[in-house]
Amino acid sequence: MSQTTEPPILRRRKNDLPDDIVLNILTRLPAKSVIRFRCVCKPWDSSITTPYFISTHFNNFAHDHDNGNGDGDGDGYIIHMPWRLRATKNSSNRPVCTVAFDRTFDRISEVEIPFDFPSGSAHIVGSCNGLLCLADIGNLNISDNVIYLWNPSIRKFKKLPDSCLGRLGFVKYGFAYHSENNDYKVVRISGYPGMRPPIPDEIEVYTLSSDSWRRVGMSLRVNVKVLDDCFLLPAPLVSGALHWISRVVEGEEERKVELIVSFDADSEEFRMLRMPDGAMSMVRFQTCLASFKGKLAFLTFGQSEQRGGFQYSIWVMREYGVLESWNKLFVVPLERLAVCIAFTMCGSLLTHCLKTNNQEQKFVLVDTETLHEKDFDIQQPLCVANLMESLALLDGASMVSY
Repeated sequence: MSQTTEPPILRRRKNDLPDDIVLNILTRLPAKSVIRFRCVCKPWDSSITTPYFISTHFNNFAHDHDNGNGDGDGDGYIIHMPWRLRATKNSSNRPVCTVAFDRTFDRISEVEIPFDFPSGSAHIVGSCNGLLCLADIGNLNISDNVIYLWNPSIRKFKKLPDSCLGRLGFVKYGFAYHSENNDYKVVRISGYPGMRPPIPDEIEVYTLSSDSWRRVGMSLRVNVKVLDDCFLLPAPLVSGALHWISRVVEGEEERKVELIVSFDADSEEFRMLRMPDGAMSMVRFQTCLASFKGKLAFLTFGQSEQRGGFQYSIWVMREYGVLESWNKLFVVPLERLAVCIAFTMCGSLLTHCLKTNNQEQKFVLVDTETLHEKDFDIQQPLCVANLMESLALLDGASMVSY
């Protein structure tokens, strides 16, 4: 009697790894590899496109880039692009973005944006969990004021619907992750500065899960006006809230006071935060907000104590919402009049040194901890945002693949 043998495929399956171990391994692979593994079988494809898998994959990569200490000291990445696009006869208004290390800005690769901007001027609104938000900034026409969500890791993007506001003034943006619902939100604030009588800002919020805009109220005094003096820098997302420098007009004398206005992405409530004591008493040419190792940072540029010199002073709010926790962390001396165009999570300050009678413009990258300066070979200001591999947008509908 002959002995029956099992087919080879059945013998191999006895040695297969359990499904939970396989999925755990997949969550630690680069995004491009994970996308290819969707083709292995239907169960893998179904598992990879779940919100749980996508968030676990991102958390693993975020942990690795933090070196396990959670303070952002790991080797991170940034993506930057010129904010004014230069189209040629044979090309569209599609800038080429550069992926680089966040501490040194050393180039890693280049990637072309897969969509057009009607006006030829665009900037990066923000970055959340590897997902980028980009907006056309040169057009007040609602139909041309386009906004995109884009994940270069998985080559997918989505164009947002038109605004629900009747008209647009001077526009400010913010991009946030809604942790409670694992969702993403875009905030658009339309204002008319200098109008008499003052016109309150109009605000709308886009939610990715519903793919729609809706109006929201500021729930603060009507004399709060959101400013945008540093439009190249994304509104920082810290402790689940977006932040902008704003102006409040008080009293009959219309005294103007600058404050920080925050928007909580979960509750959709606005609140006001005071700036650091002493920060507003100095002669300032620029003020802006940023995120530094997950904390809110306040930057000012003005004259230094040394005659003829300038400096950046950088405060960090060590405990979010506690005004007494503002701490002046860095003072960066500069010889020339400059404008900050980027401040990375690791503390790299990218400045645009302006042209003078005997000096050409140049771009300088400064390490705020060591004060080491590095001339940066670019020709015009950049929009800069953090970048990390992720699978965000993989489980969404109405996405465009390219």
